[in-house]
Order: sequence, then C-alpha cells, then structure tokens
Amino acid sequence: MFKTIRAKILAVTVASLLFACTISLIYVWGIMSISRMLFVTQHFEDLLNNILEVRRYEKNFLLYGDPKNLAESLYYLNAAHKATLELSNDIKLILGKEEFERFKSALNRYASLVHEAQRKEWRHNISPDELRTTGKKLVEYASRLVERKRKLIHKTFRRTAALPFIFLGVFVIVATLIVNLVFKKLLKPLKLIEETTERVGHGDFSPIPGEWKGEDEITRLIRAFNSMAHELEVNQEALIQSRKIAAIGTFTAGIAHELNNPLNNVCLTADALIEEYGDELSPEVRELIFDIIQQAERAADIVKNLLDFSRTERLTLSCLNLRDVVNKTYRLVKNQIMLAGIKFETNIPDDLPMVLGHFRSLQQVFLNLFLNAIQAIEQHGKITVTATEDSDKYIRVDVSDTGKGIKPEDLKHIFTPFYTTKGVGRGTGLGLSVTYSLIKKHGGHIEVQSELGKGTTFSVYLQKCKMDGENGCKADSNS
Repeated sequence: MFKTIRAKILAVTVASLLFACTISLIYVWGIMSISRMLFVTQHFEDLLNNILEVRRYEKNFLLYGDPKNLAESLYYLNAAHKATLELSNDIKLILGKEEFERFKSALNRYASLVHEAQRKEWRHNISPDELRTTGKKLVEYASRLVERKRKLIHKTFRRTAALPFIFLGVFVIVATLIVNLVFKKLLKPLKLIEETTERVGHGDFSPIPGEWKGEDEITRLIRAFNSMAHELEVNQEALIQSRKIAAIGTFTAGIAHELNNPLNNVCLTADALIEEYGDELSPEVRELIFDIIQQAERAADIVKNLLDFSRTERLTLSCLNLRDVVNKTYRLVKNQIMLAGIKFETNIPDDLPMVLGHFRSLQQVFLNLFLNAIQAIEQHGKITVTATEDSDKYIRVDVSDTGKGIKPEDLKHIFTPFYTTKGVGRGTGLGLSVTYSLIKKHGGHIEVQSELGKGTTFSVYLQKCKMDGENGCKADSNS
C-alpha cells in the first residue's frame, strides 16, 4: 500500500498529526472534566457544611431547648435538601443509586424529626438519640461523598497529567521510525549513489551493489542509475573506439598521400618498361614486371581504402530507397556470390520509409558487409538482408550470413583499423573500419552478433527521412 517513501512519510506525518490532535482533545477534555469536578465538589462541600450547620443547631436545641435553633436548623436542612435534588445525578455516580436513596431517606427522616420537635410535646413524641443518630448518618454520607469526589479528581488529574508524557513517548517512537526510514531509505542509498558517482567519474562503471526490487523513489533512482552506468560503459567503449579510429584516420591520411605518388611512379615505370622493352624481355622478366604492377595496384587499393577511411568531409545526405541501394550493391558482387554457391535473400518491405544517406557511401557500407559475408561462408551458404523499422528515428538493416562466425575475443576489435581475422594477403583490416566511420557520418550506428559455427549478423541503424512539403524530405535530426 505504501510503496513510495513519500507515501510512507506522508502516512507517518498524518498519523502523528491525528495522534497529536487526539491527545490534545483528550487533554482538553481532562482539564474540563477536572474543572467540572471541582465545581461539583464545591457544591458537595456546601452540602456537607449545610448538614454540619444543621447538626450544630441540633446540639444547641438539645442543650438549651430554644425553639429558635430548630427554625435555623430547618433553614439549613431545606438548603441541603434542595442541593441534594440538584446534585442527584452526580451523587448517584459517586455513591451509587442505593446509597443515594438511603441518604435521601435519612434526610427526609431528619426533617420529619425536626418538625415534630417544634411541637411542645416533642419530648414525648421523639427520641433525642434517634435525632442524633440520623444527623450523624447525614454527616457520614456527605463526608463520604466529598471524600470520594476528591479521590476521583486526583485520579483524573493524574491521568490527565500523564498525557504529555505519553505524547512525548509516542513522539520519540515516531521520530525514531522517521529517522530510521530516512537513514535506511534515503541517506544510506544516497551515500552509495555518491560513492558510485565518484567511481563513475574515475572510469569505473560497475553498478551499485545489492538487489533493488522495491518501488520507492530511491530504489527506482538506483535502478535508473545502474542502467545509466551500463549505458555509459557501452558508450564509453564506443567513444574510445571512435576516438581511436579518428586518431588513426588523421595519422593514416598523411601516410596515404605520401605513398600515393611513389606507387603511381612504380606503376608508370613498370608500364613503361613493358611498353618500351616488352619484346626484348624474357618471359621470366616480364612475369616479374607484371608482378610488380599487380602488387603496386594492390598497394594503391590499400592507400585508397586509407583515404576513404580518413576522409572527414561532410557527406551530402538525401532520402534514399533502401531496396534500391541494396539491389545495386548486390549486382556488384553477384558473380562472386554465384561462383561461391551462396544463396542471397532480401526481406525489405515495400512500405518501408526511406533512409537518410549518401548513395555511394551506403553502397560501400553494404559492399564491405557482403564481401565479409562471402569470405566468411566461402562456399554453399546463405546471406540474408532484412530491413525493419526499429523506432521512430531509425531503420534497422540486418546483414546475416551462415559462415564460420567470429570468436568472442575478436568481436570487440573488428572495427579497429588494420585488425583482421583473415589470412595474410586476404585483407587489410580496413573494410569494417571504413564501414563504421561511414555509418557514424550518417548519424547511425552498427552492432554485431556472432556465434562460432553458426554465422554472423551485422545490424546497421540508419536515420529515417520525414516527408516535407517544400523540400521533399528531411531527416529526423540534424546530420
């Protein structure tokens, strides 16, 4: 129910507020009860004083026989009787209904005895002992009433006085729970996030340790942080790879330009030798010269790849039909595919959106991937090209083969310039580097999955084009 820290703190706060309000109301009610009890006790004491006055005039009458004492006694007796009727409910609560009835009966009996005593023949009609005994009972009832009421006041006072301490105890418990909640759910995880952030700043992208399965804000933050750390680690590798390629590209551009002229001179010189002295040369010499020309041309191709790899100019991108790019690239390697007995399939939907790209550069990308697939299969395999919409921004093109696959330890190096898994003389290690560079220039990216003995899939992500009424189309983002 209370999954989030906000909900837990809110629940504890509301519960604490309700408890404080309840304690306050109980305290106010207790104070008001004590105030009312004191008021009632005052009336009980007045009742007791009235009865004591009745007894005083009773004693004077019995000692001196003056009828005026009886008149005074009746005055206080009527006041006591009136107070008894007014306080009947309170007296019943303190003494009980039966004892109240006995008190009232004694009060009425005493009144009747006083009335009889006012007659001249009172000494023959009433007994002084009965008058004294009844008066004594009245005093005992009234005294017991006051005493019990006072005890009840003391009990209520002690109970009311304890409320602040109860409130303080509950406040300490609630405060402890809140501090514990804040420490465990906020401060401790935030400390872990702080420490992990420092590690991330130093290049350590390991996630925050522990299992984070809750649904509170901090747990969701930690899961998001761990996901971010993982993405940073992946992107860091890609950034390092990109910087490495850029650095090597800058380095190789100068070398390629310096090598171009000597290679051209070697080819021109060898061609001149054949043209001028071809008839005079022996077959062995002619073969050596042709070998020079062939190797010089191969070196020139390597230099061309180096220049393509290091080229940094901005490509002019436009909206292209992906099916057209793939089909025209396939025609360039069709003969090689057929001679190797390889089956070639494409699965490109007719309603697939156009991609943003440079035609010749994308053709070079897919040509490099097709040539790699052909060399991986060698004979009697299958190459499949599948295109789908990956998201609102990208088209995903999978180039899959059923070749021998790539070793796991080689996967992280395949886009590194001059790194190749092919035999000597079969590759320069620049094809996938050029492909990586060209796709980056298109604002896309490339991924690879491979399994030994089963094949390899290169996934190329290219930006979509959005149709625009004025310009025909435009990219999802700036290129």
